[in-house]
Amino acid sequence: SQNVRAQCDSSQRSRWQDNGECVVKVLFLHGMEARPGGFKAQFLEKHGFDLLNPGLPDESMSDSISIAQNALDLNHPEVVVGSSRGAAVAMGIESGEARLVLIAPAWRFCAIDPLVKPATTILHSPHDELIPLADSRHLVEANELPPSALIEVGESHRMNDEAALAALLQAVHGQLR
Repeated sequence: SQNVRAQCDSSQRSRWQDNGECVVKVLFLHGMEARPGGFKAQFLEKHGFDLLNPGLPDESMSDSISIAQNALDLNHPEVVVGSSRGAAVAMGIESGEARLVLIAPAWRFCAIDPLVKPATTILHSPHDELIPLADSRHLVEANELPPSALIEVGESHRMNDEAALAALLQAVHGQLR
């Protein structure tokens, strides 16, 4: 419709495609020892998102935050998704109006302040063998997020099982909470 097209065209955070669809820009920040184009990034691309997926150096948190901030500032994504260390990077940037979706955020491991904004959604497996679920529960409590901000889903830290991916898709679409 004209209204949807006008909304898409007026937003720097989405783009209009030739096939008549408004595509949402997503900044995906990968975890440690992962690379751009990993499984979750491919999953989001396959589901039609305009994915920005910069390489983040494992050896420097400050460089990773700087790279992510630059990608956000240049591209104005609607959603920032961070996985594990990438979620800690997402917590360290000034994300503006972009919604945050944090997957098993490794904020304590990365020595990032446990601060997130109100519209944050956190996905975390109760069976995570690397990052304690208690860390995500702390984020919810410390930031006075509603309990619905934390979605306990997934079979492991990798969060690549069917239920975890379905929850990721819903969170990026803003359908959870």
